[in-house]
Amino acid sequence: MTKTTDLLDRGTTDIAEAYERLRQDIVFARIPPGAKLVIETLKRQYALGPSPLREALNRLAAEGWVEHREQRGFHVVAADPQQHLQLLKARIWAEGTALRDSIEHRTDAWEDAVVLALHRLSKEPRFLSVGQDGDAVDENPQWEQLHRRFHMTLLSQCTSAYITDFCSQLYDHAHRYRMLALRVNKGRRQEGDEHRAIAEAAMAGDADLAVQCLTEHYRRTAAIIGVEEERPGA
Repeated sequence: MTKTTDLLDRGTTDIAEAYERLRQDIVFARIPPGAKLVIETLKRQYALGPSPLREALNRLAAEGWVEHREQRGFHVVAADPQQHLQLLKARIWAEGTALRDSIEHRTDAWEDAVVLALHRLSKEPRFLSVGQDGDAVDENPQWEQLHRRFHMTLLSQCTSAYITDFCSQLYDHAHRYRMLALRVNKGRRQEGDEHRAIAEAAMAGDADLAVQCLTEHYRRTAAIIGVEEERPGA
């Protein structure tokens, strides 16, 4: 009985590891959009068995990261400009709504948390090294964690857990596109100024300006890889 339980626990652990490692590699665009996910190759890469890998791929497919093509196996979902446009619209709506509500219910503790999150983000280098041509290379994983924390802290006073959870999911899907934009525009963007503008407007209680700054922040990322949102009157 104990042996059977140990095997079940190990199987669950392997599935969780396969899921998390595959998801991270897809989110960070280390596995490129559209790439075929061959079980034999993944077995060697992750040192895991085929069963947990298949289970992880099925979970990722259910979440929209991977697609299963009949007779052709699993593939990373392509980075489609129209899909990114829909994602952009969803983020602007959801995070704009959450940010307004967060500002409306702001507290001293929330303002302190925003200041701390911005400070930590600004102190962490965006990249780990710079190439001979002056382009930044090797994105800094710690910066990425602090970047996510900053954006989620801004929304943390929103009174709807459903909306904030949705925003968190959208952030992860958008992260892959940010990694693609990073490869096009390495080190040439002053994201720190954009983050500061959002935070200052939010802490001043100016919801309209904060949402405007947040919206432009996301539109700049999209524009780098050629995705432009149609605006009224344009």
